[in-house]
Amino acid sequence: MSKNRVIVGWMVLLILTLAINAIAAPSVGHPLVGRYEGADLVGHTHSDFDEANLINGPIVGPASGEDKRGWLHVEGVNDMYYYQLPEGRSSLEVLRNYEASLKTKGFETVFTCATSNGSCYAKRPGHSDTTGPYDFAGAIDASPELPRLNGDYIRNYFGTNARYLLAKLAPPQGAVYASIAFAEGSHGNFVFVRVVETKEMDSGKITFVGAEQMQKALADSGRISLYGIQFDFDKDTLKPESKPTLDEIAKVLRADPGLRLGVVGHTDATGGTDYNLDLSKRRAANVAAALSRNYAIDASRLAARGAGAAEPLTSNDTEEGRAKNRRVELVRH
Repeated sequence: MSKNRVIVGWMVLLILTLAINAIAAPSVGHPLVGRYEGADLVGHTHSDFDEANLINGPIVGPASGEDKRGWLHVEGVNDMYYYQLPEGRSSLEVLRNYEASLKTKGFETVFTCATSNGSCYAKRPGHSDTTGPYDFAGAIDASPELPRLNGDYIRNYFGTNARYLLAKLAPPQGAVYASIAFAEGSHGNFVFVRVVETKEMDSGKITFVGAEQMQKALADSGRISLYGIQFDFDKDTLKPESKPTLDEIAKVLRADPGLRLGVVGHTDATGGTDYNLDLSKRRAANVAAALSRNYAIDASRLAARGAGAAEPLTSNDTEEGRAKNRRVELVRH
């Protein structure tokens, strides 16, 4: 082997080692993915079980649209990490570091793209396609909508360029996906890391509360917290599985025509204060509206109010605590 080949070989090894080492210890990042060295963790959310739409090929728009090319729907443990990159570090440099680090951990690259060369979007004949970073980030942000950072939509951090990387690890049970979006814009350069560990959901967690139990709690303490009323993720839309609990509330109101109830929406502490308050108000209002519209309950008997995260039942430091704090409460007036 020639001297030049030895030097080149050592240079390649050195570059790869530096790239791997640049993904720092996972103390402020996911243990399987890590954090780029010097990046500041500016946000983190966790869910023991939730859905996510990940990009695994060129897309034509949000996953909720008619054409869902390029989207992969997964469910499992969800973690979102928001990082601001050190000054002077480009999104390309950080993407290459993540690629090298994930490869050493057994991940395979599923898809990678950049808005600067149009590789993130599929071409549609006869259409004027948008391929800008904001449009691409808007599709990510809406699938489903990501928790906001500093009260602002994630898509607003993508101003001048966007890059994306999806990698997959296939352990003996389930699969782990690392979905990493890289943003450049007026806010600075950011990395949004979403890690989904696919697994079966722990079932049987929703405790059904019947009319009799509701009546007793309202008589004894004047209030009751309900967990059978479910909403779409980060929205005020009632899910169909809320109907059994709404049926029971209607029974309580019909049994006592003079009863007036406050319907109070509560959130956990994830997200901004103003956003949580607005979301809880809209959710409470939709519950009251559903009771009036679908069960012929006089609207004057229901007073909707949103409390946001201001009235927690327990700590928001764990997923179990956050789940307990997310509720609809009935209060006797």
